[in-house]
Amino acid sequence: MYQLDLPWLLAVIPLPFLVWLLLPAHRETAASVRLPFFRQVAEAAGIDPTEGSVIARRSWTQLLCETLVWCLMVVALARPQFVEPPIEKVEPQRDLLLALDLSQSMDTKDFRSPDGSTEARVDAVRKVVADFVTKRPGDRIGLIAFGDAPYPLVPFTMDHKTVQAVIADTLPGIAGPRTALGDALGLAIKMFEKTTVPEKVLIVLTDGNDTASRMPPAKAADIAKQKKVVIHTVGIGDPKATGEDKLDTSILQKIATDTGGHYFFGQDRTQLATIYDTLDKITPQDQKNLSWRPRIELFHWPLGLAIVILAAYYLLAGLAGLFRRRASA
Repeated sequence: MYQLDLPWLLAVIPLPFLVWLLLPAHRETAASVRLPFFRQVAEAAGIDPTEGSVIARRSWTQLLCETLVWCLMVVALARPQFVEPPIEKVEPQRDLLLALDLSQSMDTKDFRSPDGSTEARVDAVRKVVADFVTKRPGDRIGLIAFGDAPYPLVPFTMDHKTVQAVIADTLPGIAGPRTALGDALGLAIKMFEKTTVPEKVLIVLTDGNDTASRMPPAKAADIAKQKKVVIHTVGIGDPKATGEDKLDTSILQKIATDTGGHYFFGQDRTQLATIYDTLDKITPQDQKNLSWRPRIELFHWPLGLAIVILAAYYLLAGLAGLFRRRASA
């Protein structure tokens, strides 16, 4: 649509008429004929000279052109614009980081699928986490894999197809045979430091206890709490196992509780899918809609038309005067 950015300026259109109506005409004394003995001649003729004035009269053509030019200049000052349809942008208000344990134990085939067959833990995780990513179109999602050390696989992005493709290519042992849970939390905190969104959520999935970290998981959780990072932990290992295959449920519960998150335990793919459905509900999508309407300035059109009208009038008036002088000569 078309609009004036400063419509109140149209109120000055009657200003020249008010000036003409309220202020007296300018008067200037000037001699029309220079006679050194003018007074003596006037006395001899019996004429008493008085002060007079000559007022230049405008033609209707000049008055019409100047009025039109003035109106066009005021309209140009009011900044006419063409406002285009709004451009809307959805800005995510939450960054979601997935940290997946890809130690060698993730190749253990003890997960039951819905059809009753047994599958490797990593296969169940791939399918469930990929479905979870599909349900989060409004969040920026990042991905970390950890084993002997944590590795950032995907930075925070709205390109969820890339995240799903990387998840599909994950392999057990790709990050080493052991589990560095504390270091994975530390890497996640560093990744969140570069984001400006108000909500930061980390979902950690692991099947063992921490056996390779330089930073204790509890210490990392304290730092995450200070940085306002909410951590949800998901355990899928065997709490009754021994050594580094044993799932340390107590530390996972502590990490979640200290940071305001939740701890979940999954024994099969169905239960794991239920856990991620719950995570989807307790972290609803949070978006901010931004709207912007581009504006195209149009002031040059009335201004250019005013210049053309004024130039055309004085050009034609000059030519008409020239022809009259030649005709009288």
